[in-house]
Amino acid sequence: MKKSSIAIFALMATAMSTSQAYQWQALPEKAPAPADNPTTQAEVELGKTLYFDPRISSSGTVSCNSCHNVMEGGDDSRANSVGVGGQTGGRGAPTVWNSAFHSTQFWDGRASTLEDQAIGPMTNPIEMGMKNHDLVMKRVQKMDGYKTLFKKAFGDNKMSIDQAAKAIAAYERTLITPNSPFDHYVKGNKKALNKQQLKGMSLFADLGCVACHSGPAFNGQANVEPGTPVLMKFPTFADNTYVKKYKLAEDKGREEVTGKAEDNNLFRVPTLRNIAVTAPYFHNGTVRTLDEAVKVMAKTQLAKDLENEEVKSLVAFLESLTGPFPEQSMPRLPITSGTTVIE
Repeated sequence: MKKSSIAIFALMATAMSTSQAYQWQALPEKAPAPADNPTTQAEVELGKTLYFDPRISSSGTVSCNSCHNVMEGGDDSRANSVGVGGQTGGRGAPTVWNSAFHSTQFWDGRASTLEDQAIGPMTNPIEMGMKNHDLVMKRVQKMDGYKTLFKKAFGDNKMSIDQAAKAIAAYERTLITPNSPFDHYVKGNKKALNKQQLKGMSLFADLGCVACHSGPAFNGQANVEPGTPVLMKFPTFADNTYVKKYKLAEDKGREEVTGKAEDNNLFRVPTLRNIAVTAPYFHNGTVRTLDEAVKVMAKTQLAKDLENEEVKSLVAFLESLTGPFPEQSMPRLPITSGTTVIE
């Protein structure tokens, strides 16, 4: 698959007739890293510090962690994230946990890499509000503690935005959650899932959910070339009450990036890892509960109405995808003695 192409997954409910036919995969213990940015501890330390520092926003109030809180589900539990000056965008913040397993970033797949994504919000007027990346780095360069961190990470004193992007991405590649109950089951512990979860697992395959939510991250992007957006029409079946109730078709999705009508309502397939702890749901955050999200997906993507017991089983299975979160500690941010960098 060429990097410039876009993988659009059509629904193929008949492709996997049973859960036995589908090859379930455990999440890897280590996230992949590009050849030009191997993950090092020094980079991770720098990236984590930048990730938590609100001073790289115009008002000094918004950090990466503000919207992608690693102290919980990696999101902010809001329908629409809040940026500088209390501004809100039109989409919710996707979780940062396991984002290293996406072939592209953002709901519309507009960033090819984690490095691209890491610095995008800094100059977004609604999110972090800095006028340009040069101003971001001028602030960082005024804080003496960063000089040491950059030198340890990269061996020089450039302190460039490209280095900042690499460092933040390196930290984000440590934010993965293998060893969920599902992973233990796939690896051979047949007691890791209960009967209801196993029923939901079988139903997940039988209904055709695996046509899009495949692979170890349940995002359909396991064997896709990095930089290739894996997109899905959402909603696919719009003639139902859910679409109007939850305003699911109002966001143009990928079309906002390309300007092409054929990209209307195309969104990157999100991971289902830790889905039970990342409510509210969908790109606009209008659905508050997981059981309702399951019903919405069945109707809008599969044109199916589920029985209550089917919903309960699917929710139970999805809950088994929550893995243990690596312990996170707040970094000590570099200080500025006798002055402030916030204008």
